Amino acid sequence: MQTLIQTRKVEDEKRKQVILETLADQYSQDILQTIMDKPKSVTDITSETRIPVSTVYRRIQSLHDNKIVSISGTISDDGKKYFLYKSKIRSVSIISDCYSTKIEIVPNIADSKEEFLEGNMTQTLI
Repeated sequence: MQTLIQTRKVEDEKRKQVILETLADQYSQDILQTIMDKPKSVTDITSETRIPVSTVYRRIQSLHDNKIVSISGTISDDGKKYFLYKSKIRSVSIISDCYSTKIEIVPNIADSKEEFLEGNMTQTLI
C-alpha cells in the first residue's frame, strides 16, 4: 500500500530561522512530540515530559506565537478556562550546506490548511 505525503517547502529565511531555533531547544522538541498525535493540556504535557509547568507555558506560548502549535479550548460552567495544545507539524526535513538551508515540513493532517504551512506543496508516494 502506498501513502501520499504532502510536504511544504519553507522559503522565508525568517521562518527557517524560527524553525531551526525551535528544534534546537530540547524542551520544545519534547513538547512537540507529546502533542503530536492528540491535543493535550499543560498538566498532561508536564506529567508526561517532567518539564516544569512554567517552562511548558513559556514554550507553548512561543510555539503558538510562531504558528507551530494550535490551541483549542473551552470555558467550564464555573468559568474555568481549559486549553488543549496540538502540534501543527508531523515532521521536518532539514538539508544544509555551506550555501543554503532547505526545510520541508510534513503537516499534521488536520492542520494542513493553516497559515503556518503556506508555501510550495510537494506530494510524495511512499
